[in-house]
Amino acid sequence: MVVVSLDAMGGDHAPGEIVRGAVEAVANYPVKVLLVGPEEAIRGELEKALREAGVGPDRFKEQLEIVPADQVIGMDEEPVMALRRKKNASIAVATRLVREGKAQAIVSAGSTGAQMAAAVLILGRLPGVERPAIATVLPGLKGNLVMLDSGANVDSRPKHLEQYAYMGSIYAANLLGIENPRVALLNVGEEEAKGNELTKQTYQLLKTAKLNFTGNIEGREVLTGGADVVVCDGFVGNVALKLTEGIAKALIEMIREELMSSLRTKLGALLAKPGFKALKDRLDYSEVGGAPLLGVKGISIICHGSSRARAIRHAVRVAMESVDNDLIGKLRVSLPEDETAEPAEE
Repeated sequence: MVVVSLDAMGGDHAPGEIVRGAVEAVANYPVKVLLVGPEEAIRGELEKALREAGVGPDRFKEQLEIVPADQVIGMDEEPVMALRRKKNASIAVATRLVREGKAQAIVSAGSTGAQMAAAVLILGRLPGVERPAIATVLPGLKGNLVMLDSGANVDSRPKHLEQYAYMGSIYAANLLGIENPRVALLNVGEEEAKGNELTKQTYQLLKTAKLNFTGNIEGREVLTGGADVVVCDGFVGNVALKLTEGIAKALIEMIREELMSSLRTKLGALLAKPGFKALKDRLDYSEVGGAPLLGVKGISIICHGSSRARAIRHAVRVAMESVDNDLIGKLRVSLPEDETAEPAEE
C-alpha cells in the first residue's frame, strides 16, 4: 500500500477540505494517508468528515494517521527563510516523512514556493537536474498532454528547458501511456528563427536532444493535439495555465447563460445535460488533482491553492500512480547527466 504524506494545513480551505479529500482518497484507493498538521484541529475535522461519509470512527483506522506539526508557512512568507525559521511547519514535516522513508510521496495545496523549497532542500535534486519543474496535465482534443514548467521557475535558461523536455517526455510515456511522446517548444511562431533568445537557443539544444522533438508550437495549437509535451519557462507556463483555466470557466458560464436565455434553449439544455456535465468535468482542474514537481528525489504533488476535497482525492491518486509507476526510478535512469549541475544542500 502506497503511503502519502498530506499537508493538512496547505490551501485556502485547510484543514477541512484537505481532510475530507483524504477520507475520499482512502475510501477509493489502496493508499494510506498521513495527515500532517496540528493534531487537535485535524482530529476534529477527521471525525466530522467520517460522520459526513456515513462511516464509523474506526472504518479507515489503518489508512489514516495524524502526524503532529504545529507550524504553518503562509502564502505571503519568503519560502526559504520560512522553512529555516519554522522547522516544524506542516510542509517541512510532510516532506521529511518522504526523505525518512515513512511516506513515498507528499501532496500539498499550500505555498508552491514553500513546497518547491522543501523538496529541493530536504529531498534534493536528481542528478542532471538544475531546476525542478511543475508538470501540469492538460485536456487536449486528442487526449491529455503535459506542459512544463507551469510556475516553479519564472527565470530559466536554455539548459533548464532542455531538462524540462526530457522530464516531460519521461512523464508522458510512463504516466500518460504515450509512446514516443512528441515534444514541442511553446513559441510565438512555428519557424525555427522565431522567438526570443531563450526559445531560439533552446530550439538548438532540442534539435540534437534524444527526444521526439517536433519544433515550435503556437499557443493556439497546444490543446488541439499538436504535441504531447509542451515546454516553456515557468513565467510563460503559469500565465498560459491560468489563462486556460479562466477561459474554461468563462466558457462554461457563457454556455450556461445562453442555454437559460429562453424556453426553447432550456428544453435543449435539459436534453443535453449529460453532455455538458461531461464537458465541465473534462475541463475541471480538480479531476487532475495535482501536478508533480519533477526533478527532485521524491514524489511531490503540487495542488491548486483553492483545492477542495475532490481535487485532493485526485492528487493523492496522482501521487499513488507516480509511486506505482516508479517515476523517480525512471527519471534517474533516463535523464542525461549534467556535470555542471550543483547538488542541492540541506
